Amino acid sequence: MSKTSQQNTTTDANGVSVIHTQAHTSGLQQVPQLVPVSPGGGGKAVPPSKQGKKNSFVDRNSDEYRQRRERNNMAVKKSRLKSKQKAQDTLQRVNQLKEENERLEAKIKLLTKELSVLKDLFLEHAHNLADNVQPVGTETTTTNPENNGQ
Repeated sequence: MSKTSQQNTTTDANGVSVIHTQAHTSGLQQVPQLVPVSPGGGGKAVPPSKQGKKNSFVDRNSDEYRQRRERNNMAVKKSRLKSKQKAQDTLQRVNQLKEENERLEAKIKLLTKELSVLKDLFLEHAHNLADNVQPVGTETTTTNPENNGQ
């Protein structure tokens, strides 16, 4: 098999070089590679919001630094309080649900007992009705001794 390759390098608007490689090998395709244009080569791309901050050094004694630290400290305190409040709310809800569950279980026991009593009453009543009712065709005839010889 023959193995030939061609490379084309282009630079896009963001200053990133794209190397297009075309290879003729057993039907495999190669994916374009992104390569930084800077001579330092390689490295992680930095988002635009942090490009200016990377090289600037902030004096720890400056007012700007102290204000940023203060705002960050306030944000951390707020976040921790919010997290703590959420945990307390969740715990309170868990306790409410446990109490409700206990009440419902007690109600289930009470209703089960009531059902059992009513079922027993119904079965007793049905049994009494069955004893008092005689099947059709089994009427008993009474004989009267006075009318026996006439």
